[in-house]
Amino acid sequence: MPKNFLFTSESVSEGHPDKICDQLSDALVDAYLSKDPYSRLAIETFATTNRVIVGGEIRAPEISAQEIDSLIRQTVRNITVEQEGFHWKNLEITNLLHSQSADIAQGVDASGSKDEGAGDQGIMFGYACNETDVLMPAPIYYSHRILHNIMDATRTGELRDLGSDAKSQVTLFYENGLPVRAEKILVSIQHKEGMTARQVKELIRPYVERTLPKGWMCKDEDFLVNPTGKFVIGGPDGDTGLTGRKIIVDTYGGAAPHGGGAFSGKDPTKVDRSAAYMARYLAKNIVAAGLSTRCTIQIAYAIGVSKPLSVYVNNHKSGIAGEELVKIINELVDLTPRGIRTHLGLNKPIYQRTATYGHFGRTPDADGGFSWEKTDLAEKLKKLA
Repeated sequence: MPKNFLFTSESVSEGHPDKICDQLSDALVDAYLSKDPYSRLAIETFATTNRVIVGGEIRAPEISAQEIDSLIRQTVRNITVEQEGFHWKNLEITNLLHSQSADIAQGVDASGSKDEGAGDQGIMFGYACNETDVLMPAPIYYSHRILHNIMDATRTGELRDLGSDAKSQVTLFYENGLPVRAEKILVSIQHKEGMTARQVKELIRPYVERTLPKGWMCKDEDFLVNPTGKFVIGGPDGDTGLTGRKIIVDTYGGAAPHGGGAFSGKDPTKVDRSAAYMARYLAKNIVAAGLSTRCTIQIAYAIGVSKPLSVYVNNHKSGIAGEELVKIINELVDLTPRGIRTHLGLNKPIYQRTATYGHFGRTPDADGGFSWEKTDLAEKLKKLA
């Protein structure tokens, strides 16, 4: 990597159309896992003007169509500022959920001497670095925090006249490989009719400045707010939403590779989700243990096969060699789908909260949410290293 460079990452708020769909898919995942922690789920959501369609393959206890309808409406109500073109009361909801394919089930299920197999083939990546306290890349971390802080103020009424649909983009300048200041900041945020871009800019400026480290704020001409001039129509009324379209927002903001699959709507037998969480957990603990300042991990699986096809660790020439770290990882953790679910405690209704502001860099919850953000493996890694 060059020593001096610019790097940009973006985030989107909970009212963004794609994020609404992620949250609806994960709300349904949580509902089914609450009934049976071993439910098999692959749920997709599509949203447009006053219309929501859910579909996908499931093997789980029955939840009535009426309960699903009510859950979707309540979730939308909690997420969005009420607007004519996407209102929880006026939604037309189509439910196309159906049974999981028997061909997939026979490959994934444990039977006899066969352990539970991966729910699909794929490559999953995990990443951590020492740029922030939560061991996340700084551009995506501050992109998330800017929107999260603005939206918190909107929900409490501290900030008025703003909507729930928003996007941020943060460009940081790196000097000698470390972030030192914001070069440009972009925020596009929904607002009430009649407000100017300048009014919105001055309204949110204090929240942006407080989010960034002292002295990092960019010049005024490089702080861009609603550059189109107007953003009144938002959410799925302004743009169609779909589950799984914000995968770079969900992970590392482009600072690290992403595997082939999205996370939301999937139960933890789907390695797209669970193995990506494990890869982050391992990378974060390696950096937390001081064995590397930056770590990238890849894990690959085949559908129906329990053991990973490969495990790759890149320490970016910043610590113990990658091949040594692979040996240590294989001593410490079971990377089968069952082993991952057990180690991280993933068979719980903990997923809707992951669908906004990133799946990584979060604080572990007492009920097991964001368990992959714990650094409880760091001391063991140090000893084995």
